Amino acid sequence: MSRSVHIICVSGTHEKLQMASMVASVAAATGDAVTVFFSMNALAYFINGQTEDAPAEGEFGTMLAKEGVPPFRQLFQQAAELGDAQLLPCSMAMDLLEITERELVPEFGPPTGLTKFLNETEGGQLLTF
Repeated sequence: MSRSVHIICVSGTHEKLQMASMVASVAAATGDAVTVFFSMNALAYFINGQTEDAPAEGEFGTMLAKEGVPPFRQLFQQAAELGDAQLLPCSMAMDLLEITERELVPEFGPPTGLTKFLNETEGGQLLTF
């Protein structure tokens, strides 16, 4: 039975982006419909050429980087490529950050408003990181 998993990423911390990417990639790999909405502090880590890692909230975030856990950008990319997860940038955050669609990583879909995202995800499981 396929579920609908919808994730809102607003945090720019390593741990939260890592957990969101793990949920997205596992759900997509197991056949669930996955949509991830990136806004606020999370969106800045998905601009083409962005190599800066998100800051760790605590010791666990530092351990993730040291132990060779696949990075969150790679897991989101795999979710989109292998599991057809939709990765959607927040149109308001794009306006505030003054970035265009071309400046985002290629796995991202079209800019989307929060109202549209919430309307399209009604009835599914919603997680916020």
